[in-house]
Amino acid sequence: MNTSPRQKILIVDDEPDIRELLEITLGRMKLDTFSARNLAEAQALLAQDTFDLCLTDMRLPDGTGLALVQHIQQRYAQVPVAMITAYGSLETAINALKAGAFDFLTKPVDLTRLRELVISALSLPAPGGTSSGIDRRLLGDSLPMRNLRKQIDKLARSQAPVYISGESGSGKELVARLIHDQGPRASRPFVPVNCGAIPSELMESEFFGHRKGSFSGAIEDKPGLFQAAHGGTLFLDEVADLPLAMQVKLLRAIQEKAVRSIGGQQETVVDVRILCATHKDLDAEVAAERFRQDLYYRLNVIELRVPSLRERRDDIELLANNMLKRLAASTGQPPAKLHPQALEALKNYRFPGNVRELENMLERAHTLCENKQIEASDLRLAEGNCNPDGGVPDLTQIDNLEAYLENVERKLILQALEETRWNRTAAAQRLNLSFRSMRYRLKKLGLD
Repeated sequence: MNTSPRQKILIVDDEPDIRELLEITLGRMKLDTFSARNLAEAQALLAQDTFDLCLTDMRLPDGTGLALVQHIQQRYAQVPVAMITAYGSLETAINALKAGAFDFLTKPVDLTRLRELVISALSLPAPGGTSSGIDRRLLGDSLPMRNLRKQIDKLARSQAPVYISGESGSGKELVARLIHDQGPRASRPFVPVNCGAIPSELMESEFFGHRKGSFSGAIEDKPGLFQAAHGGTLFLDEVADLPLAMQVKLLRAIQEKAVRSIGGQQETVVDVRILCATHKDLDAEVAAERFRQDLYYRLNVIELRVPSLRERRDDIELLANNMLKRLAASTGQPPAKLHPQALEALKNYRFPGNVRELENMLERAHTLCENKQIEASDLRLAEGNCNPDGGVPDLTQIDNLEAYLENVERKLILQALEETRWNRTAAAQRLNLSFRSMRYRLKKLGLD
């Protein structure tokens, strides 16, 4: 006999028919329901009892569901809230997600979708209970990393789309995996896809699948990435590389929560959480009309920025030692040690490639060093990326000021080009130059 207490759901809606529909549906799921007709009644019930989930309408006689979301976030953060909005009120739903709502439903309420949402919300871990899992994979004790872990813990308790921004090599995919692994979809697939690595002519098939015989070479039915991620998370890395035609189709799939495979006659309903990332500036891509503004707003409900390695230099020693231990374990040898001068050199390096560059650098140094000690010379640091704090050079070392400044300019432009994969427009934006000015400088420096 099951003696465990039944979970409690708070329903907030001024329409008796909606309240009754929700009460009956949730009652059949063996859940206890408590109903409120307005904001004041909801706040009173929250003060009297403990709830496992709140379902609230957006429009209430004495306020808004958004105000209730904010009230619960401030006082009862352990209670997930789902917003019920009128059909087509996408902006309202996005505002609710930004305020901290777990997810949203549209009227008329789809009962299958309702049950899925409730099951997902009730399987959420307790707030703050996931930090140890994050700590083991996301190393670092600097303030930026502590803040990042807190944000991951919070976002894991939501179904809002998240745009993960940050430089190449900073760990954006790891952050996406942690958001997935700490949330209610952890037991379902996490499907990462590099949007820049798929040929444009294959994109629709890759994302939505195809039916046998739908085109030359389609020898069997193939599900797409959306179908593969059903129930889980689809991580779109380098989403800014999607061509405009594919952006339109992606937007529709996200809005309709359904896809149609090439050659298929019917749409397939898909339930996926979308996380995306890019090293490019999406705002600038929208301004340049290379990325659709409507898709941008749909993906960028919440932005999570991953700090560069330059912003967390205090973590370099911890990261380096951990990487050296892993390298030693993989080769069955004792770990190499960093000479103090080598460690100091690492802390003074710019790391345009971030954590990924540090890992590659240490793997090479670990292989080539003598007597299991890594000297500064073993790191082979690029001279132009050292001394990141930009100290004033010794004037006795400068024979020709114009030549010196030209050399500095060349190094900075080359670095920007390398970090943006030689995209001149993106490099110009990173240096806060107009494209015309960038083109002039490239020609002047012989880099055109």
